[in-house]
Amino acid sequence: MNQLTLSGVVCKTPKYSQSPAGIPHCIFVLEHKSMQVEADLNRNCYVRLQVVASGTPMQQQTQQLHVGQQVQVTGFLNRHEGRNGLSQLVLHAQHIERIF
Repeated sequence: MNQLTLSGVVCKTPKYSQSPAGIPHCIFVLEHKSMQVEADLNRNCYVRLQVVASGTPMQQQTQQLHVGQQVQVTGFLNRHEGRNGLSQLVLHAQHIERIF
């Protein structure tokens, strides 16, 4: 099982919803900035990535999320297709940790 861990700042207000099957969802946007080394050179990395946290166990981890909060998210990447037919990469959270 391949997992991705990404840290950053919550940059859009989390939205809470529930599926017709009763599964709770929280969707927010994570902004990541870092300096990485590539080919022995420093490179600035910047990405905004939508995060989806689904299921009852994730409710506790998303209840106190707010814009400006530092978090570390572990999960997996998947492609979502929007209503307009465009696809985007989404991080499906399996664990969210607040960084103080």
